[in-house]
This record gives sequence, structure tokens and C-alpha cells, in this order.
Amino acid sequence: MSTQIIAGIIIFIIVVAAILYGVGYFMRKKNQEKLQQLEKRREDLFDLPVLEEVDDVKKMHLVGQSQNTFREWNQKWTDISTSSFAELESQIFEVESLNETFRFVKAKNAIGDAEATMNQMETEVEEVRAGLRELRESEERNSLEVQKALDVYEELKTELRENGEAYGPAYSELQKQLKNVEIEFTQFVTLNTSGDPVEAREVLEQAETHTYQLQDLMKRVPAIYEELSTDFPNQLKEIKEGYKKLLADDYVFPEENFMGDIERVEKRVETSKADLAKTEVQTVELANRDTAHAIDDLYNVMEREINARKYVRKNRSVIEEYIQHANKNNRQLLIEIDHTAQSYTLNHNELGKVRGFQQEIDELNRRKNEINPLMDANNIPYSEVQAFYKEGYKILDDVETQQVVIDTGLRELRQGESDAQAKVEQFEFRLRNLKRYVEKQRLPGLPGDYLEYFFMVTDRVEDLSKALNKIRVNMVEVNELVAACEADIKQLEVKTNDLVDAAALTEQMMQYANRYRHSHPEVKAAIDHSLALFQRDYKYQAALDEIGQALERVEPGAFKRIETFYFNNRDLV
Repeated sequence: MSTQIIAGIIIFIIVVAAILYGVGYFMRKKNQEKLQQLEKRREDLFDLPVLEEVDDVKKMHLVGQSQNTFREWNQKWTDISTSSFAELESQIFEVESLNETFRFVKAKNAIGDAEATMNQMETEVEEVRAGLRELRESEERNSLEVQKALDVYEELKTELRENGEAYGPAYSELQKQLKNVEIEFTQFVTLNTSGDPVEAREVLEQAETHTYQLQDLMKRVPAIYEELSTDFPNQLKEIKEGYKKLLADDYVFPEENFMGDIERVEKRVETSKADLAKTEVQTVELANRDTAHAIDDLYNVMEREINARKYVRKNRSVIEEYIQHANKNNRQLLIEIDHTAQSYTLNHNELGKVRGFQQEIDELNRRKNEINPLMDANNIPYSEVQAFYKEGYKILDDVETQQVVIDTGLRELRQGESDAQAKVEQFEFRLRNLKRYVEKQRLPGLPGDYLEYFFMVTDRVEDLSKALNKIRVNMVEVNELVAACEADIKQLEVKTNDLVDAAALTEQMMQYANRYRHSHPEVKAAIDHSLALFQRDYKYQAALDEIGQALERVEPGAFKRIETFYFNNRDLV
């Protein structure tokens, strides 16, 4: 073997050894660091004041369930501080030995086991401390809350002792409930001082619930007892005295047994007092609301009759005068209808309506005559009379409104006839003007349809005149004819203007078209045809269309130009 090979092998061995040393050193150092961390965590855990906390709770002299709970936590701490700490010490010692003897892989695994043990110990120690803390705080909580509840209890006790009369029949039951609360507090104090705050807590919760329930009752009782002992009796006494006074003052009530209604309310008050003695506060509160409403109803009955008397006395003469006034107006209206019916046809059942008004007026008068003796003899409630008066006012107001409508309609018949007569004269005047206007145009003749329409309008105006000259004028028919005549004459005026304009424009167009008569045979033919339509058939619009179309073909725009000139200068043409 050559020297170079041997040297190479030696160098390789040295390098491998160096690497192995380096890796070993690194692993050993890393394990050492984890070991130091475990040591630190163990010291921190060992330094926790768990033992002092155990001693603090032990000094509370717990018993019963609380003592059992404490023993469990104490035993758990003993197990941790002995077995668990010893096991951890053993695991740490093993890690140190393995690490020193370069068994790094086993050391690493041992560190993992030690960390798991450490984690479990930390968790268990925290559970022990939390359990001890809960026991300690539970006792403190009980002390604070019992003081608060006891303060309320003392306040209730003082209140009931100093103001017992304010609670009326509920006093005895409230004293009993107060005593029960006192027993519960005594039981709580016994349990708490003997060292069992957990069981004491359950008793305290009951005592607190009953204390605050009692506090709520005592807040509500005085007000409802005040109603039962003072407010309601005083009101009922006032109602009784007022009712007797009203009867002595000749008031009549529609209620059959008003005193019986008062007695029923009084019995309800007594029932509520009995319920209050059993501290059935909610029941009494609901009953008191009903009682208050019942008392209000009793007051309302008397107030209704008092107000009704004032109303009746104020309105008695007024309603009588109103009935007489309506009766007088109706009779005058009947006379006016009879007079008007001689000259006009009545189309809206005016007579039937007015007779219906008379029946309503007579019925009101009959009822009034029945009521007045009863009222004078004090045999009818004023509220019933008031209701009759109010109903009567409503009927009379409605009758008078409709009387005015009918009377106005009758008066409008005469005015309508006068207006229609004036319209006839206007229509005849307009027809004469149209006739003269057409005659001035000196047309060769008039189209048959125009003449037919003119005569139809003339006949319509004649019909209107005949309708106005009847013995009994039907103004509905007259007004319809007036409207028809107005529309027909307006339409006739349009037809007349169209006729005259067509004739005049035709003449203008033919005069203008003569310049093309010799150069354009079609224009000559159109002029001849248009002239025939104009002079023989009197079809002026057809003649205008004929010549206009021919002229437009030879000179576009001529028709529009001539038409515009004509309408702008109609008075000059």
C-alpha cells in the first residue's frame, strides 16, 4: 500500500471523526439547552405558592361538600408535589446521564417524555389553583351577597314595623313571609360559618329570591291598599250621595238598578281586600283596574244626565222653533211647487220629495209632543230627550238643505226660460245673417246638402220656440234644444264659410289658370270641367279641387300661394 493511500485514509478518518464530533457536540448542546429549559420550568412550578393557597383555604375550616372538594384538590396537589415531581426528577437525571454518555438519540426521546410530564404537571397545578380559588371566592361572594340581601331584609323589616298600617290586610301575611326569609338567612349563616359555602350558596339564592319577591310585594301593596281603603270607598260614597241628590232633584235614569250597580262594585272591593290579605297582588291589581273603570262608568251615568238636562233646557225652545220653521218652509214650498207646476214640467220628483219632508217633520213634531208631557212630569231621562233632539237637528238640517235646493231649482226654471227666449232671438238673428251673407256672394246656386242642413237648423230653432210656447214648459227639453241649436248653428257657420271660401277660391284659381289655357290643353279641360261643377252642379269644393290640381301640375306652389293671399286679404276679395 502506498504512502499516499495511507495518508488519504488517515485524513478521511480524521475528517469523519471531526464531523462526528461536531454533530455530537451540536446534539449534546441542543439537548443541554432543552434540559435547562425543563429545569427552569420545574423551578418556576415548584416556586408557585400552591402550598400557601392550600393553607389559606384549609384555615376556612370547610365542611360538607366544600370540604370534600377541598380534599380532592389537596390530594391532587400532594400527588403532584410527590409522585409527579419525583418522576420528573428521575426523567431529568436520565436525560443528563444519556447526554453525558453521548447517547443523544435516547436523550432526545427522554427529553420528550420529560416535557410531556412537565406539561401535564403544569396543567394539573393550574387546575388545582383554579379549584382552590373558586372555593375561596365562593365564600367571599357569599359574604358580600348575603350582606346585600340582609340589608334589604332589614329595610323591609323596619318598613313593616314602622308603617304596618299602610299594608292593611296584607300585614299578617307579609310578616309571615318576612319570618320565613329570616329563617332562610339563619340557615345560610350557619352553613357559611361552619365552612360549607357551596351548600350555603344554594340556601342564599333561595333567601335572596324570597327577599326580592317580598320587596316587590311591599312596594306594590300600599298603593293598591290605598285604593281599596280610601279612594274607592270615598268615590262610591260620593256616587251614592250624588245619586240620591239627583233623584231628589227629579232626575230620571234609564238604568234599571243603579244602586245595585254601586253595591256590586262595593262587593268587588271587599273581595279584593280578601285577596290582598293573601298577598295575591297581581289579582288585586287587575281587579282594581276593573273597579276603577266600573266607578268611572257610574260617574259617567250621572254626568251624562246632568249634561243632558243642561242641553235639553237650552235646546227645548230651539228645537220647537226649528220644527215650526221647517214646517212653514215646507208648506210654502208646496205652494210654490203647485204654482210652478202650472207653467213648467217638474222632472225631479219635487212634489214627492217635499211630501216626504212633511212626513219627517210631522213625525218629529209627534215625538216632541209625546216627550214634552213626560219631561214635564219627570218621567223620562234627559239623556233620551237629548238623543231625540240631536237626531231631530240632523233630520231638520238635512230637510232644510234639500228644501233650499228644490226652491233654488224652481227659481232657476223661470230664469232658464228667460235665457232660452233670449237664445231663440240670438239663433234667429244668426240664421238671418248667414242667409244674407250667402246671398251677397251672388253664387249661381247652393248645394243640396247645404240647403238641407240649413233648413234642419232652422227647424230645430223653430222646435225650441214651440217648446217655449207650450202651456207647461219642459225646461229639460228646452235646455237640450238650446244646446243642440248652439252646436248646429256653429256647424252651419263653418259650412257657410267653407262654401263661400271654396267658391271664391275657385274663381281666383280659374282667373289665374287662364294664362295656361292655350298653352296647356289639360288646364283648359280642367277649367271647363271646374266651370261646369261651379255653375251647373254648385259643387264649389269639387270645382276648387279640379282646377287646383291642374294648376299645381303646371305651376307647383301656385295653389298654396293663391290660397294664402286669399285668406290674408279676404275682405278685399
